Parts: sequence; C-alpha cells; structure tokens
Amino acid sequence: MKASETKVDDFLSSNKTQFVIPVYQRNYDWSTSQCKQLLDDILEVGSSKKMNAHFIGSIVYVHDDVYTSSRIKELTIIDGQQRLTTLTLIYIALYRLAIEMNNEALVNEISETYLINKFAPEEEKLKLRPTENNDRAIKYLLRSDTDEEFSDFSKVIDNFNYFNSRITEDNYEFVLNGLSKLMFVEISLDREKDDPQRIFESLNSTGLELSQADLIRNYILMGISRRDQNKIYNNYWEIIEKLAKDESLNTSKVSDFIRDYLTLVNNKIPNKSKVYLEFKAKFPTSNLDELEKNLLPLKALVKYYNKLLNPKNEADKDIRLQLEYINRLEINVAYPFLMKVYEDYSEGIIDKATFINVLDFVQSFTWRRFIVGLPTNALNKIFMTLYEKIDREDYLISLQKWLLQRPGSQRFPKNKEVIDSLKLKDVYNIKSKNRTYLLERLENFENKEPVIIDGNTDITIEHIFPQNPDPKWKVDLGADEYNLVKETYLNTIGNLTLSGNNGKLGNKPFIYKRDIEKAGYKDSRLWLNKYLSTLDKWDKTEIENRFDRLAERFLNIWKIPAIEIDDRDENNEVNIFEAEDPKFKKLEYAIFYDQKIEVNQVSKLYVEVFKQLFDLQPETFFTTDLAERITLTKNPKEGNPRQAVKINNTYFIEGNIDNIGKFDRMKYALTIFDSEDELIIKYAENE
Repeated sequence: MKASETKVDDFLSSNKTQFVIPVYQRNYDWSTSQCKQLLDDILEVGSSKKMNAHFIGSIVYVHDDVYTSSRIKELTIIDGQQRLTTLTLIYIALYRLAIEMNNEALVNEISETYLINKFAPEEEKLKLRPTENNDRAIKYLLRSDTDEEFSDFSKVIDNFNYFNSRITEDNYEFVLNGLSKLMFVEISLDREKDDPQRIFESLNSTGLELSQADLIRNYILMGISRRDQNKIYNNYWEIIEKLAKDESLNTSKVSDFIRDYLTLVNNKIPNKSKVYLEFKAKFPTSNLDELEKNLLPLKALVKYYNKLLNPKNEADKDIRLQLEYINRLEINVAYPFLMKVYEDYSEGIIDKATFINVLDFVQSFTWRRFIVGLPTNALNKIFMTLYEKIDREDYLISLQKWLLQRPGSQRFPKNKEVIDSLKLKDVYNIKSKNRTYLLERLENFENKEPVIIDGNTDITIEHIFPQNPDPKWKVDLGADEYNLVKETYLNTIGNLTLSGNNGKLGNKPFIYKRDIEKAGYKDSRLWLNKYLSTLDKWDKTEIENRFDRLAERFLNIWKIPAIEIDDRDENNEVNIFEAEDPKFKKLEYAIFYDQKIEVNQVSKLYVEVFKQLFDLQPETFFTTDLAERITLTKNPKEGNPRQAVKINNTYFIEGNIDNIGKFDRMKYALTIFDSEDELIIKYAENE
C-alpha cells in the first residue's frame, strides 16, 4: 500500500488513465446539501489569497497494472467514488459554461485534461467509468445536443443541474482556482500484496456510511476478477437488489432479506448491525463456483420475498389478499418461515389451498396474540425454527399442532382468553393499519361483495357512542350509564363501526344516526351496521349484545384449529416467568432449550440452568452484573459463598437461598441471555 498527499487536479489530469467504479460499489447518491457544502468550500478556498490548500478526504484504488488494448491504465476505485463523481460533475458544469461563453481554449483544457482520454476508443474515452446508469447520464451531459431529456431518474443529472445553476461567468474562475487547491490522500493498493477487503472494512469502521448489504456486496465481488465480478453481479446480485425492495417506498430491503435468510439457515437471528459479519462467517468466499453455490439459494428465495414485501406482484388474487393482510399486520418476523412455505407452494410440494391455510393460520396466531397482549419478542424464536417443525407428509396439521402446543408466552391463545381480552380492549388507538385490518375482515367475512377500507377515504371509522357526545346522550342514558359507557366502552370493538357518512352522523343521538335519510344505519349496506338498524337505543346492554355477535364472527375468522393435541396447559407445563410461587413445591421435570431435564428439586434445576448458561456463553456472566448476583467464584472462601455449589470444574455459585430466590436468579439470568421463553417447568402433583 502506498499513500501520499495529492492534488485533485493532478490526479484527474493523469494521462491515459481511466478511473473505474466496479459493479460492487453502491450507487452514486450524494445529496444536494453535500454538493452545496463541497462547492461552498471550493469557492471559499478559490477566492482566498491566504488559503493554499483544502483537504477533502481520501481516494483508495487498486492498481493491478491492468491496461486496455489502447494502453489506457485502469484504476479500480474502492473508496472515493462519491467525491470523484461529484468533482467530475463540477468539471462538466465548467465545460458546458465554457461552451456557452465561446471560450474554446477552456473547453479543450477541461475536456482533454479532466474528462476524456482524447485518443482512446469510444468505450475508453471517459476518464471516469461509473456503473451503467451513471455512465449513460455522464455521456448524456457531455453530448452537444441535450434537448431530449434524460429518461431515467439520476442523481448524476440532479446534481449536475445544481452545479450548473450555481457556477456562472461571475464565479467560474474562483471555482477553477479552488479546484486547483483541493488535496486528498491517494492510497494505492496492490492486490497481490494488500487485502482490499480488509482495508475497505477499516474505512467503513471509521465512518463510511454503508449498509450491511453494501458490505456484503463488496465482500462477494471485491476479491474476484473483473469478468467474474460482472458475471456474479449480473446473474445474482443485481437480481437480489432488484427484488428485495419495498416498491411502494422505493426502499432497499437487501440487508433485511439477507438477515432473514441467515435466520433461516442458522436458526439464529443476527443483530441488524452484524448481518455482514454473520454472512462472512457463514459463507467464506473463495472461487467463482463456490460463490455461485452460496448465492443460488438467495436468488431462489428473493422472488418470494419480493411478493411478501409487495403483494401486488402476486398474480393469484386469493393468495394476494392473504399477503396483503400479512403485510398490513407487519408480521415481518415470519418472513424467514413464509418464504420457504412460498417456495414449497411454487414447487408443487403443497397446493394452493394448503398455502392459503398456512397464511391464514399465521394471521390467526399472531392476531390473537396481539389482542391478548402477549410479548412480540417471543415470535422471533418461534418463526426462527418453525419451518423445521413441518412434516411434509402432514404439512398443515403438523404446523398447527406444533404452534398449538407452545406454552407460556409462546402460546396460541384459546377462544375464551381472546374474547375476554377483546371485549374491553381499546382497538381504536392501536396502529391504523391494524385497526383497519380488524374492521375490514369483520365486515367482509363471507361477503361476496367485499368493501375495501384500506386507502378508501370515503369510508371511515365511526364511534356509535361518540367521542364528544351531544348533551342529549346523557339525557337518554342517564348520568351513571352515560359515564360507564364513555369510560369503559368508548373505544372498544362493540362501539365501533364503519360509515361513509361520518361527517353527517357526528356526535348526534343514536336515533338520529339510525334514521337520517341515505346516511343512517338503516340505509347502510355494511354488515357492521345491520344490527344497529334494528335497535331503538344504544347503551351498555346493546354494546355487549353487539359485541357477542362480533365475537362469534371474530372466532370464525381467526380460528383455532379443531385438532387433538397434547395440551401442555392441561399437563400443567408453564414458563418459569408465569409459574406459581415455588415455595415448598417439588418438580416433576423441566424443559430447557427444548431438552427435557429430569429434576425433582428446584435446587437441582438451579444448578443445571447456570451450568448450561455458563457453558453456552461464559463471557456474559462477567460483562454484566450476573456473576455478582449469583456470587460466582473460582475460590470459595469461608462464608462466601455461604454454601458453595459447583457448576463446573472451576466455578462455584451461592446455593444457600430459598426456592423463591433461586427462581428470581434464574429469571434474571434468562432475561440477560434473551432466553425468557426457554425454561418450562412442571410441578409435581401433591401426594
């Protein structure tokens, strides 16, 4: 590696040189504010007699002694393409201004010094050779006839227009002078002696803002030849980048996709900031064949990931509807599982009916849990390994059985628990997507003419008993009933409906809302309003009666499968966080990390849990206060701990605590290890 201070104009004016932006580099994406800052700096240093230089960072390139057939030297830029492209745009703006000013000498100087290799063939003429779209944009800007607009969106065009608007006859000499004072650190790498990827990682760690996907793309492509780079990029990575995208927001989801893929293959969810490191550990790159082997499963699954992100791309309307529901519920945590099920459907392993039933079942599971208020973090571990639980010979039933057997905070809530929670749950102040999902599915159940609510501004959510009631409501209900309804039932599902005439109904009394011509409940074609059209009053009793009708419909939509299972609740298996006080109790057994432990005493379970946790990740005991909490020590001294209990050949913990204390310490440790759902116990029955 060679590093030296270099003037920008000396670097760009290098004779018979081409600066190549490789396909693995992220796209040019400097913002207008970044362009403004650079141009302001150039003008400041260019107009100052005191300032002789201005430092703008570094440019790192690999020099492989590669020359084209016409002896043009190629430098592969691995860091600095954003600044290099932006400086080129400034020179193009100066070039275009020189043409307008009829300054032929300046036109030729800028063109032949900074923009082109004059005597090179057409494909090697540009000194900067960016990626395809940017290459077309720069060539467009250098054309003499640019009356026809550039067809695609391009940051190159946008930023050129900014520079073109600011660089004028009044200040162009300051710009030229400022450019001549710009300095950067030129870092030249030799692929045979240096490790470009390692140097790139070091640059990234010091502030280069790249996504996990950017780092992975560079890791895959940087170490192979230009020809192989183009093959891998065109046949694999470009397809992944194109499909792993939220098309409604035009947002890349490649980092998320790879994280979900790693979750699937590793049965472990990577930290969002460590996806690159996990990928690198899982897939150490080598030759072209190995790269293709590693990328082939990613390429195969990304087309299903695309439809999970963008349900509109699914041609089958029945499947598309289920995907839209899942998308609206934002069950992203299920994507590792769902894209494999999607692949099974696509390959004919399951039929359409089974696929739709799986999608519907996932909704029932997650939506019931939401209504009950179970922790969402439990879903991570469930969906992480869920695909492995499927028996292909009994696809749907095996899936249903496994989820129905989940205990504690991982459970599939039963009908009574769900309905009890739903009755008084504030469903008006939940996320609007979720609120719409609930009401739309209730309205459209078995409806051959479904009403589209999502995105429909003509239909809005209506409080039957209003949020700000007309005074007549208190007269009709009486003060006590009025206060009870307002405080207890206002935002519950029993008091909510849909209306295309919310403005007309407003806070009016119930009878007015029911009977107003062409706007009242009596004239509504919505199922949610049919029952309201038959009533003469709206009070606590009618809200509860309507809730009973809605609850029955709810259970028909978000069903619990009618299959026989080994119900763990009936077996009295329970998560330790939900277990009764262990004082004076014995155990029948425990299940820790899905392994059954035959223990009948809490003290034995206590030792076994800490033994396994220490074997799993000993450093956690010392990077937190866990070691102190359990009095972990190598050398038990007299009285400290009071009763030393061995957890391995080296370490001891305190054993002289009652069962409640042991439970508290185990729960504390499980929380630190993010393993709250991993310890299930069963108390022995009293003899």
